[in-house]
Amino acid sequence: MNEGEPDRRVVDGRFELESRLGGGGMGTVWRARDLLLHRYVAVKEVRPPDIDLAEYDPAAAEMLRQRVLREARALARVEHPNVVTIHHIVDGGEGTYPWLVMELVQGGSLADRLERGPMAPAEAARLGSGVLDALNAAHEAGVQHRDVKPANVLLRTDGRPVLTDFGIAAIRDATALTATGSIIGTPDYMAPERVSGQSGGPAADLWSLAMMLYVAVEGYHPLQRGTTLATLAAVLQEDVPPPVRAGSLMPVLSCVLVRDPEARPDAGTVGRMLVAAAAQPQDSRPETTSYRLAPPAPPSLPPTSGMQTTSRRRRPEKRSRGVAVVSSVVGVVLIGTLAWKVLPGGNSDNNGSAASAGAAGQTQQGTPSVSASESSAAVKTQDMLTPAGIRTAIKAFKEKTGSDRFADFSVYPGYVIADVMVKGSQTRYTSYTYRSGTGFDEAFDNKGTIIGGDQPVKLDDFNWDAVPALLKRANKDLKVKDPTSRYLLLRSPSTNGGNTPAGMAIYLSDDYGGGFLEANTKGTVTRVEPADE
Repeated sequence: MNEGEPDRRVVDGRFELESRLGGGGMGTVWRARDLLLHRYVAVKEVRPPDIDLAEYDPAAAEMLRQRVLREARALARVEHPNVVTIHHIVDGGEGTYPWLVMELVQGGSLADRLERGPMAPAEAARLGSGVLDALNAAHEAGVQHRDVKPANVLLRTDGRPVLTDFGIAAIRDATALTATGSIIGTPDYMAPERVSGQSGGPAADLWSLAMMLYVAVEGYHPLQRGTTLATLAAVLQEDVPPPVRAGSLMPVLSCVLVRDPEARPDAGTVGRMLVAAAAQPQDSRPETTSYRLAPPAPPSLPPTSGMQTTSRRRRPEKRSRGVAVVSSVVGVVLIGTLAWKVLPGGNSDNNGSAASAGAAGQTQQGTPSVSASESSAAVKTQDMLTPAGIRTAIKAFKEKTGSDRFADFSVYPGYVIADVMVKGSQTRYTSYTYRSGTGFDEAFDNKGTIIGGDQPVKLDDFNWDAVPALLKRANKDLKVKDPTSRYLLLRSPSTNGGNTPAGMAIYLSDDYGGGFLEANTKGTVTRVEPADE
C-alpha cells in the first residue's frame, strides 16, 4: 500500500480508501475511489487478529493468503447480477495479505435491514429468490458458498440482494485448502451435515438460506445459544420450532429445514415455492392449529411410553432431484403447518414432551388415535439424563461395539448419542443413537475421524451420581426460568491450546437462548455461564 499524503491511504497506487464499511476478525471492508477509472469500489483488506501471525506461524499466514486468493477466484468464476463482482486483486506474494477490489453495493446488508425489524413473508420470499439465483449460479460453476447469512447478503438501492464473501467457498478442485479441525462457517447458519464433519453439498447452502429467511421473518434465530459449542449442539440435536410469523414462507421453511439433506427439495422446487410465497398477499397466513406444534415421533421408532400418535414416523426415502414436493401452494402450506419436519430425534427434550406430543396426536374430536400394537403393550422407558440411564447407555454402547472409549457423548432425557471409537483404532469412530425403550437407531449411524488434539476417553471414571446435583444447580444458577431443552455433553480431553482435562457440561435453554455449567469428572463445578437476562 502507498501512504501518499498524511491521512490519505492509497492501495496499489490506485485505490484511495475513504471510509470503513464494515469488518470482522479477519479484516476490514473500505469504501474507496478508483483514481484511474474515477468510480467508487469496495476494497477488502485482509488482516488477521494477530498482526504478527506471519512471523511466528508462516504456514497459517500463507493459508490465510490462499483463502483470500481462493475467494477472488471463486468470485471470478461466478457471473450473475446477484453475485458481487470482483474487479481486481492486489497480491504482494508470499508473506503478504492480498487486497480484493470489488463492486460497491451501497444499500447496506440484510443484517443492517433486520436491525430495523422483521420482514414481511412476501418481502423475504422475494429476497430469498434473488439469493437462490445467486447460489444456483455458484453451484453451476462448481462453487458452494458455505456461509450464507444476513451479513453476507448486500442490498442494492432498489432492494435487490447481492451475495458476497466467498472466502470459505468450497470449490470442487480446491477442497484441500479447507482448514482441518477449524470451524469453517458461521455456526448459527451451518447445515447439520456440515456441523457433523461432512463436506455437504448444494443442499447445505439451501439449509443456510432457509435459516436466514426464518430469522428474517421471525426476528430471532431459533437455534442460537449462548456459546458456539451450545449453538453447534443445538443445530445437531434440537428441534427447529415451527415459525409463527412465516405466513406464505411456511412451506419453504418446513421442507428445507430438515436434518436429512436427501429429504430437502431441490433448488428448482424451492425456487418455485419462493415465487409462490412472494405472490401471496402480505397479510396472508397459513391455517394454524390451536396448540403449539410438537414434532412427530422419531424416525423408525415407536413413541415413548405415555405418548400417542397417529402413526410412526419413517426416515424419508432418498429421491431424485426434481420430484415435486407438493402439488399446490395450499397443499404445501397445510403440510408445513401440520407436520413440521425435523430429523432425527423428533421428541422435545423437556419434561413436558410426552404431554405435548400426545396433544399433537389427537384427532379432531380430541380422542387419541392408538395403533393395535401400541395399545397391546407399552414400551418401557427410562429417563436417560439420570445416573442409572447414563450407565445403561454406556453398557449398551460397550456391548454393541466391544469398545470402551468415546470421542463424544451427549445425553438427552429420551436418548443418548455417542461417538464410539472403533476397537483397535486411535482415530476412527462410529456414531450411534441409543434411545430409551427401543435401543439403537441404526438409521442414523455415521462414521468419522478424530481431528486436531481431541482425545478419546473412558467413561467409567466419571462420577455420574453427581448429575442430579448438577441439574439442580443448573436450574438454580443458569437463569433459564422454563427450559425447553436440557442435556449433558462430554468435554473430551484435548491438547489444543494447552491440555484441557476431561469433564462434562450441563446445558439448559429456552426459545430465547440458554446457559451452561461445566464440571470435572468428579462432578465438581468449574464454570458457570448463565443465560442473558
